[in-house]
Amino acid sequence: MSTINTALGPKDTSELGFTLSHEHILLSSAGIQSIYPEFIDRDFGIAEGIRRLSEAKAEGVDTIIDLSTMDLGRDVRVIEEVSRGSGVNAIVATGTWLDIPRSFVQADPDDIARLYTREIEVGIEGTEIKAGVIKIANEPEVSPGGEVILRAAARTHQITGTPIYTHTMAKNRVGDRQVEIFEHEGVDLNRVCVGHSNDSTDMDYLTGLLDKGVWLGLDRYPGQGVLWQERTEVLHRLIEAGYGSRLMLSHDWSVAATMIPKERVEERARTNPDNYLFITRNVLPMLLELGTTQAQIDALMIDNPRRFFEGAV
Repeated sequence: MSTINTALGPKDTSELGFTLSHEHILLSSAGIQSIYPEFIDRDFGIAEGIRRLSEAKAEGVDTIIDLSTMDLGRDVRVIEEVSRGSGVNAIVATGTWLDIPRSFVQADPDDIARLYTREIEVGIEGTEIKAGVIKIANEPEVSPGGEVILRAAARTHQITGTPIYTHTMAKNRVGDRQVEIFEHEGVDLNRVCVGHSNDSTDMDYLTGLLDKGVWLGLDRYPGQGVLWQERTEVLHRLIEAGYGSRLMLSHDWSVAATMIPKERVEERARTNPDNYLFITRNVLPMLLELGTTQAQIDALMIDNPRRFFEGAV
């Protein structure tokens, strides 16, 4: 057992319970909420976030990892209010998504690592809310700027011990390059989760990453491009191959996102009316039908996230 930072303060990892490893509440862009606040309906984000996560809590969801970073318009007060109002723990992220500030592209990774470290050890944007995970994104490949923030994340991890969770383009095998850089930086790969990995059905790619020692985030449910049923069949095959202890599941969902066209928002609502409960209501029953045991499902949703934060092998 160890302690993890959440939006409502530190908690023992034993309190995390059923955990969705990659979610969001309110998504935007850096600076919008402070400069053009009328562009973002924070009140809606809070009220709808509380409503939907209260529903998720009633059906057994205890914790979400909100992987919103500064360039995704991270608003820690929104996350805090939704967590308090819904009763769902929320782990907040430091790091950088795909909208890498130009200044970061030209920076020394050590200088960026000091910023990430402050958000973990001191607090975010003048609050006492501290990050509990480092989020880094690379798509469609690892660009020069993307390499800078990967190395900054690695060095932040070395300073703080905080685990790293990545965004990838799995069809381009971006996780391979991320792992290569982390290895060069001397990162313990047991503290790395390569996210959005169920956008790929390439078992050689997936098992190759797992054999390196990282975790996989199968966190795009129901997702696009690959049917959710096919994603679940690949998940079952990974469990049957003995990799079930290195996998975490989630949706990459949000209640509001200003960077998504309204038509896409409506499409998402049609394809996933269950929002944060799609996995509970659809994926886990299908796993049981395929022959996955309840103990294996409990490991996926409860034991694995706790072990990831504890650094357990």
